[in-house]
Amino acid sequence: MRKFVILGATLLICVVLPCTFGQAGEDVALKAGFARVEITCPVGIPLIGSWGKPSESVLDPLYARAMVLGDGHSTIAIVSADLLYAPHDEIVGPVRSLIRERCEIAEENVLICATHTHSGPEVFTRSKIPADGRLDPSLIDQTYLHALRERIADAVCTAHGDMRAAAVGFARGYLPEVVFNRRPIGTDAKAKMTLSVSAEIAAGRTIRIDGEGNTRVAFARLGESGLRFGPVDADVCVLRVEDAAGKMMGSMINFGCHPVCVYPYAATAISADFPGDACAVIEGVEGGTCLFALAPAGNLVPYQRGLAEHQQIGRAIAGEAIKRLQFVPTESSVSLAAEIKRIHLPLKKQKVDEGAECIETEMQVLRIGEIYLLGLPGEILVEIGLEIKKKAGIEKLVVISLSNDAIGYVCHAAAYEEGGYEPGSGTELAKGSGEVMIAEALDLLRRMKAR
Repeated sequence: MRKFVILGATLLICVVLPCTFGQAGEDVALKAGFARVEITCPVGIPLIGSWGKPSESVLDPLYARAMVLGDGHSTIAIVSADLLYAPHDEIVGPVRSLIRERCEIAEENVLICATHTHSGPEVFTRSKIPADGRLDPSLIDQTYLHALRERIADAVCTAHGDMRAAAVGFARGYLPEVVFNRRPIGTDAKAKMTLSVSAEIAAGRTIRIDGEGNTRVAFARLGESGLRFGPVDADVCVLRVEDAAGKMMGSMINFGCHPVCVYPYAATAISADFPGDACAVIEGVEGGTCLFALAPAGNLVPYQRGLAEHQQIGRAIAGEAIKRLQFVPTESSVSLAAEIKRIHLPLKKQKVDEGAECIETEMQVLRIGEIYLLGLPGEILVEIGLEIKKKAGIEKLVVISLSNDAIGYVCHAAAYEEGGYEPGSGTELAKGSGEVMIAEALDLLRRMKAR
């Protein structure tokens, strides 16, 4: 029997049919299992936000959360880990191998994503992102890295061993109040990087829908100076998985916003940032295990940061998700499928001059009935995610960034003309790489729809 696995950091599923469990003596098509394991790094390991300083405290724990689904023919597993990245060579490849050996789930059917907390451990060389962001292998705590791989695999195998009859459903919420696009464009047509705003400026926040249907969050005071704010993706996608009695087994939420509330205010504190708060609130209210999957958010940030704000934003996301979870129609008869596509993205001229014209990475799609989960590598600018969603023609499409690899920022072509951090020092990918990713993603989704 072929088995499909999805590992990742936040996920959503859309199924809107009545819940129909089998009669006595009949086989129920869908089975599901969930697990959560702690992966908090030892105090002393440097964090992404500590500028090389050793971590000094644990603000809140880090977890790997797993969901495993089976339809009687195929099995898929999804893991969401409270990490900055999920590099292929250091995390995804080794963990997939462990899962195959222990749970007999095919490696190519495992999706692993990171929640992108900036208060997590620096244990990756990050070989596919710009050189100034890489870490010397000698500085990596190999003992923790080994344990991290083992624990992520443990989460999947524990969930796999606890599978039972289930039904799944999807809902979509809307939460524009906590996020904005950090690349406003000035009168000179250049990006003016705006990582946060003061409370005074935040008081003049406006939210509107533009002529193309995109949500735009702006600030009156900054608008007066000629700044034009780009779009956000304010969707909160929610997946509900319940048992035969209708009791919550687990859930998944998908939302796009950089988890940078704790960083840099508590630079040496270990924290899952607001994704951890969101999952903890949902687990406390609804029960079960909740996964967080980050939507494309390379240029989306919380409009205010701080230790109190990471809890407020987490609760706001959880509140929207909990509201949507209440009335989700679920379905127990769904088929599962998964596919990985290897892609090549062009590199900037200086890398070509060094003899490297492109990098190889992967994208992945998981299908749960009518729900499509698209896993993309890297920090994807929101414009790319929105373009895929508009052109795919799939109502229940969930786009998950930072899946299965770490390749730096992936930007649309206009961003290279506008300048700023993401298309500049934030990536080694050349102009046009974002459009390649869009085309490859749409092709992969078309192929999955045709299966």
